[in-house]
Amino acid sequence: MKSLGRRALKIAVINTGGTISCVGNPLAPMTSAEFKAACQIHLDPIIHQKFPGLTLNYVTDLAFPESASGMLDSTNLQPSDWCLIARYILEHYTEADGWVILHGTDTLDFSGTALPMLLSRFDADGNVLVQLSKSVILTGSQVPLFHAANPGEISGITFHTDAFENVCGAVAVARLGIPAVSVFFDNQLMRGSRVVKDNTSQFRAFASPNFPVLGQYGITLSISPEYMPSGPASESVSLDDAKARAATLNQLEAIAGAINNRPVTRLGAFPSHYDPAQATAVLGNLIRANVEQGIGGLVLESYGAGNFPSGNANTSEAGAIYQALDAANKAGVVIVDNTQVAHGAVDYNAYAAGAWFPTIGALNPVDMTPMASLAKLTILLAAQESNGWSLDDIKFLMQTPLVGEMEDLARLDSRTRSTLLPGQALTTFNGSASLLNDPERGPILKNSNGKTLWAMLDDATHSALPGQLRMQNDGNLVFYSRNNQPLWESSMQNGYLAFSQLRLRQTADGKQVTVSIYCGTQRATIWHKTLTL
Repeated sequence: MKSLGRRALKIAVINTGGTISCVGNPLAPMTSAEFKAACQIHLDPIIHQKFPGLTLNYVTDLAFPESASGMLDSTNLQPSDWCLIARYILEHYTEADGWVILHGTDTLDFSGTALPMLLSRFDADGNVLVQLSKSVILTGSQVPLFHAANPGEISGITFHTDAFENVCGAVAVARLGIPAVSVFFDNQLMRGSRVVKDNTSQFRAFASPNFPVLGQYGITLSISPEYMPSGPASESVSLDDAKARAATLNQLEAIAGAINNRPVTRLGAFPSHYDPAQATAVLGNLIRANVEQGIGGLVLESYGAGNFPSGNANTSEAGAIYQALDAANKAGVVIVDNTQVAHGAVDYNAYAAGAWFPTIGALNPVDMTPMASLAKLTILLAAQESNGWSLDDIKFLMQTPLVGEMEDLARLDSRTRSTLLPGQALTTFNGSASLLNDPERGPILKNSNGKTLWAMLDDATHSALPGQLRMQNDGNLVFYSRNNQPLWESSMQNGYLAFSQLRLRQTADGKQVTVSIYCGTQRATIWHKTLTL
């Protein structure tokens, strides 16, 4: 019998610098050529024990201009460096089946969101125009990979280093073709846009506080398919397509040229002096100083569920901090209200101390990390002019999941979260409307005051409730009874088995809410209902 052939996979390894590729005492970075040579001698034979046909290509022609060695301690990373990494991947995309990026741990959680944003394209409604089709795995280490007994002489792999398992695991995962930027660290695979560095002294340096891990590597590699990101809906929106790749590279060049023009800064809430009588506040002064520097975005790190001091405990709008934020918003600064708490989400309805934020234009990032917010907003602002986006478009995109960075409150997706169970609801990001699957009435659309705007069932009296609302791949939205009988359907089948989304969105003027079905294959809205709030 003729044996079946196999194509040998190629994994490209980009070493950006960081602890993982440092040697000596004190630690100093190896050049990319030195690191490649050491890997080929000491690391590759071990990896080939498991993957004998795998080709590892170590990149040596990517250098960071701000560093004499060409390698970069991630402490010194700046937004333009994200563009260098993304450009290299795009320009060499066809030369590898997957990518491993070795990165310093200090800013790896920022890069986990920045890179997928730069390797994708979206329109003003958050629809995917181009996305990754291959794995990009970020990793690093707490202890260097190699040991040098004497300067310039690599003697082998460092004793008790986490770098060895991190690199081996990253290479193993890169072979799988997961179409996203992920992080592999201490035997855990995590969504890149969800990680935070939370430990400086243990090998488990990163966590994914608000999203489950994608997989774990114990004796064997275990992947959780229910949390896997969806791949391109068609070849035309995949980076495998030459035209799609060229368009993404053109966007990247525009971003690289503008990324330093409208910087984004972070400011955390902390107990500080304010004087209501004089309308002054330390935090207010810091906000104004940031605005005077020409920032385009401000990521706040609030207390708890999104509470930030206003500068006046009795009347928020009279406070100096409130007034500084209001002035920033009116000056065109995009304000994002993150929480400094690791777990959980922002909720403006929880306390009066946060309820005033929407009045000064602050955006609710739900459960997005502050690092993800800063990276995402930095890139959206840099892409604004070349994509023809308005400021309202930027604000909408900041509150729309693009690369898995936040919980999707306003959509059902036939590929991932396809069903609205009894008691569950879709909600607009400002809370102005919600689509609730009421156990007694079926799906109903309500405004923030509880007024019913639309009921899916004309008469739920004799229906077998509660039921489930399902967004199907074929574009048909169906409400099924508890006996799995259809009680309502949109009857808008698209004829293709790609994907469809049910979306809930408030109009820009804040006066209406739209429920719609978007067909991923046709890239068009195939059904909608608009109601006055």
